Amino acid sequence: MSRDNGGALRVGIIGIGQRAEIAEHVGRTDTPARLVAAVDTAEAGRARAERWFGTEVAVFARAEDAVAAGLDAAIVTTPDDTHAAVTLPLLEAGISVYLEKPMAITLEDCDRLLETSARTGARLYVGHNMRHSAVAKQMKQLIEDGAIGEVKAVWCRHFVGNGGDFYFKDWHAERARVNSLLLQKASHDIDVIHWLAGRYTRRVTGMGTLTVYGDVTDRRSREGEIMPEWFSFENWPPAAQTGLNPVIDVEDVSMMLMDLGDGVTASYEQCHFTPDYWRNYTVIGTRGRLENFGDTPGGVIRIWNQRRTWSLEGDIEVPIQGEGEGHEQADFLTMAGFLRHVATGAPTAVSPIAAREAVAAGALAAQSLRDGSTPRDIPRLDPTLVTHFSG
Repeated sequence: MSRDNGGALRVGIIGIGQRAEIAEHVGRTDTPARLVAAVDTAEAGRARAERWFGTEVAVFARAEDAVAAGLDAAIVTTPDDTHAAVTLPLLEAGISVYLEKPMAITLEDCDRLLETSARTGARLYVGHNMRHSAVAKQMKQLIEDGAIGEVKAVWCRHFVGNGGDFYFKDWHAERARVNSLLLQKASHDIDVIHWLAGRYTRRVTGMGTLTVYGDVTDRRSREGEIMPEWFSFENWPPAAQTGLNPVIDVEDVSMMLMDLGDGVTASYEQCHFTPDYWRNYTVIGTRGRLENFGDTPGGVIRIWNQRRTWSLEGDIEVPIQGEGEGHEQADFLTMAGFLRHVATGAPTAVSPIAAREAVAAGALAAQSLRDGSTPRDIPRLDPTLVTHFSG
């Protein structure tokens, strides 16, 4: 490793868009680390890096120049379609990578990333920070404590009330850049579904359509802008949105059915034009069910474990813990986990295999929904890679 004179990991950030803010946590965790380089191919991105990170961070137009400056680790927050192309050379150079989710937009690229990481020994970590959210961790703990018995079904409804601003005003609206919002947006929830159920999807069927935003004719390029510069709760109702991306060919409503094997099933539904913004999980086991109302502090998880007619309150109510909303807490914890993993080899909350399986389910669900909802079987990962990353 090329640690600096103080023994801190030397970290670079590649892609200075909205998610690059996660690099602000470098240097704040229990692992000595310092942000030393920022990379963006666009002038606007480089200017943003100078404003955000200050003069002590060198700014480059090419990742190769940052690598030459000496890095132990890199944070990759470039657009989804570039994840493999940006990350593979870093792994080949022996640099450990924090890769923003989704791991890639095709299963083939995911498997190339895993093979390269295993062969070179460079660590690969994918930022599925929902694993670090209080609501997900509390549901997982309740399940492990036996609150609902053995998990048999998981349902997730995702009301993406900010979808028009978050996903339909820039490159996120294009299949060529994201494949499907069942990857870009849903990979968090697919991963949590797998985690709560304790197994991965083996067969998937998808259904979806572009039902609202495709009819909005007010379009323009937002080159050089990032989401906070155009976001507003005043952008309502959805059909009145303005300044959408010139190309929109991803679905704004999508859903998938998942067979996880051994009689365990799951479903996921996503809508980008609801008035409210939150996700609702229902987990049904052999001795009860749990469901969250709200997904941030202030919300609750309710458990029903007695036979009854309808009851809103349930039998047990657990307040969702933590502070703040959005990514704040989870981003800090996921960056702390990555840096600790690079420095010491400590295990992480999310394995690269789990990240691959989330992409596998989402990518094949997208194939299914665009092919008359025909089912897709998930290809198994090379057993040698399973053994490597399980260890």
